[in-house]
Amino acid sequence: MDGSKTPTADVNRGLRLIAADEDPQALRRTAALLEGLGHEVTALTASVAEAVALIARDDPDAAVVVVHRDHDHALDLIDELSEALRGPVIALHAGAGAKFAQAAARRGLDALASEATPEALQGALEVAVSRHAERAQLTRTVGQLEHALDRRATIERAKGMLMERHEISEREAFEALRAAARSRNLTVVALARLVGEGEESIEVPVGR
Repeated sequence: MDGSKTPTADVNRGLRLIAADEDPQALRRTAALLEGLGHEVTALTASVAEAVALIARDDPDAAVVVVHRDHDHALDLIDELSEALRGPVIALHAGAGAKFAQAAARRGLDALASEATPEALQGALEVAVSRHAERAQLTRTVGQLEHALDRRATIERAKGMLMERHEISEREAFEALRAAARSRNLTVVALARLVGEGEESIEVPVGR
């Protein structure tokens, strides 16, 4: 899942949800519970393939998967929904044990409600939205750190090449890189990348 995938709606004011269940009758009951909490159920489905198509069409904030006897089907739904959805996935399973919870978590489940009550569903939605937002923030932070490390590695590589080619110090190499970048209206990292790829060269005056 992408780190920018966070629900745009306030969980306390109403989410746009897709509900999935192998049992059409139970699916309608779950939808009624969710709508009673003030959420909008944009679509109902029992099919994995249909669920993905409905997400592409409606772009819901979150998904609720109701689990009965067919755990494999439910896990497949959770897996596909977590990949296709921009928000969290919640499961409703009255008889959920540790084995199912662990398997569902590995497939991308964000929260599990163990009772088909408004309170349990709302609580699970709140937990799921909070966890999903925390993960999205962590993903953004990690991405920023990786970007910073990549920038540093790119500059270090270019500096090393200049030091070796012109027999200059690290500081002199950086100053030469910075001056050349300024003269070419480029950022230091952009020029460093070009130097590292052999697409640009920097001449350092003799006697520096």
